Amino acid sequence: MNVVLGISGGIAAYKTPELVRRLRERGADVQIVMTASAEEFVTSTALQAVSGRPIRSNLWDKEAEASMSHIELARWADVVLIAPATAEIMARLAGGAAPDLLTTLCLATEAPLVIAPAMNRVMWSNPAVQANRQTLEERGVRILGPEHGSQACGETGAGRMLEPDQIAAIVCGPQLAGAASERLLEGKTVMVTAGPTREPIDPVRYISNRSSGKMGYAIAAAAIEQGANVILVSGPVSLPAPPGATVRNVQTAEEMYRETHDQIDNVDIFIAAAAVSDYRPVEIRAQKMKKNAETMSLDLVRSRDILASVAALDSPPFTVGFAAETENVRDYALAKLDSKNLDMIVANRVGDDCGFDLDENAVDVFWRDGERAFPKAPKVELARQIMRHVAERYAVSTGDDTQPELSVITPMQVKS
Repeated sequence: MNVVLGISGGIAAYKTPELVRRLRERGADVQIVMTASAEEFVTSTALQAVSGRPIRSNLWDKEAEASMSHIELARWADVVLIAPATAEIMARLAGGAAPDLLTTLCLATEAPLVIAPAMNRVMWSNPAVQANRQTLEERGVRILGPEHGSQACGETGAGRMLEPDQIAAIVCGPQLAGAASERLLEGKTVMVTAGPTREPIDPVRYISNRSSGKMGYAIAAAAIEQGANVILVSGPVSLPAPPGATVRNVQTAEEMYRETHDQIDNVDIFIAAAAVSDYRPVEIRAQKMKKNAETMSLDLVRSRDILASVAALDSPPFTVGFAAETENVRDYALAKLDSKNLDMIVANRVGDDCGFDLDENAVDVFWRDGERAFPKAPKVELARQIMRHVAERYAVSTGDDTQPELSVITPMQVKS
């Protein structure tokens, strides 16, 4: 695989020698193109040593450009990866500007373009940056991350570049274009529930859980890549909506139940990724409860089961549940698959060290006559793998089992 690695001028550029090493470990030939700002953070000497190729940085290099080298690079690349991608480079790409070698070859190539943003959390959340992100995604640019974590400025938030090994695993995956080029769900309608619910106790307190919504939002984005019309019923999260999704925002489990059933007509696939509160307070206090007694008790009543109710419809969609468990994951998932009469269930272990709040996950998927393990991967990539598998099983359930085998795409273990 021929990878043009573009490096722009962010502090995360110090990670790029490691990224080059990880790409080469996976068999890639790496040609590095640096911006002038990138040279302030990492030396061309170090990068040439790890890549084994001369570093390109100057569009006006007379010797190289005598043979239109930027066009040769654009044609040589199987993928153009920019890591780190700063707010400036994203703006140039969104605007079609080409003032340097890197942006020029991005316009001149027909290879997939992948970027790994890295910047301060406030910069990443700026409306201009998010507008550029949306523009790039709509044009088919694949955006990896950023992660939520500590940053060089000393702050914590979204904007940290994915780790080199994560980026390399995605870029060197069996099908980089993946779901975006297949569109296995063209013309289908997919409903996804995502995030937590909040069950109010009084005007200032509520019962909720640790769900960030990242997996559900990634599932929705992956379904859009597969060509589906997506309805996303979302609890309260701090995530940007996937471009192209119809979003219905809710707060409580009861609101999510009602919104799901209001929208369920003509849905082909229903994926319940939300962490819905199983119980809610019987009484919601009209005023804030005061701290008077040493102890307090709450009476709770069970919430209506969204997943089971959809699966029990007269003509249910292909129904996929999620099971987040702290123990006996397989047993609990199989029991839920059977008791709620689901077509498929996605199960994973959760706890302080896995599942919630993190950008990576590993899951096991179960259906009536088989199961498949999906190893640990960034949630964005994992969602693409899961969604492709959902599309495959949906095709089998409807009698259209002509889709390509999933094993061609990802080396997963199958049991039946």
